Amino acid sequence: MKALIQRVTGASVRVDGEAVGEIGSGLVVFVGVGRDDSEGDARYLANKIVNLRIFADQDEHFALSALETGGEILIVSQFTLLGDSRKGRRPSFTEAAPPDKAKQLYEFFVTQVRSTGLKAETGIFQEHMQVEIHNDGPVTLLVESKNS
Repeated sequence: MKALIQRVTGASVRVDGEAVGEIGSGLVVFVGVGRDDSEGDARYLANKIVNLRIFADQDEHFALSALETGGEILIVSQFTLLGDSRKGRRPSFTEAAPPDKAKQLYEFFVTQVRSTGLKAETGIFQEHMQVEIHNDGPVTLLVESKNS
């Protein structure tokens, strides 16, 4: 699994003009599920993200995690994270999981994040979404379960 994480002061996701998820200060997490991913990958990624120390302490150092700050999390499925653009002009998505498997692992990931007690909002799986992000820093990181 891959996750693109952005530290934000606020974010929202809309489907057909209607807000379906909205957070204040915290993280936006775009999640891509690969063909070979498992619940272990989702569990690892959720734990890594909620404990990742990317929030500033009083000295403005990266010292605090979302768990420590009570950061909110907006989770959005994004199969394009698995896109391979090394050859040609059109990305290949052969490494992305089929929709049924991707949805199951995406929902499992959301459950893992919510089990920490943090507020976690989501987009809608396989829908065209508009995501509004107020990146803080900007701070943007890519985390992959296969590199654990």
